[in-house]
Amino acid sequence: MPRRVRLPGAGELFRSTAPDPAADVPVNAADAAEPGSEASGRVRHDQKITVYLSTGELEAIEDARIRLRREFGISVDRGRIVRAAVAGALSELTSAGAGADLVLRLGR
Repeated sequence: MPRRVRLPGAGELFRSTAPDPAADVPVNAADAAEPGSEASGRVRHDQKITVYLSTGELEAIEDARIRLRREFGISVDRGRIVRAAVAGALSELTSAGAGADLVLRLGR
């Protein structure tokens, strides 16, 4: 006797992926600290860019990730390192202006 496999219906395949407003209610104070953050500290982002890196640059980021974990007990992924570096560069640009490392590295 052949077995029939149940396949998902159209409602399951094409369900809304928009966040449920009721799901944004924090369960505890740790979740309230940063909207969209998970227990691991990861944050869901709604925008994406593609950045091409040389092998050396990617290895340097990976080395930084391992060093952060080994020496400082900070477990993060490469994306969080890149976002932290971008935030730091933009903050310095705001505060230091023409003297910011970003300005000096990219030239005038």
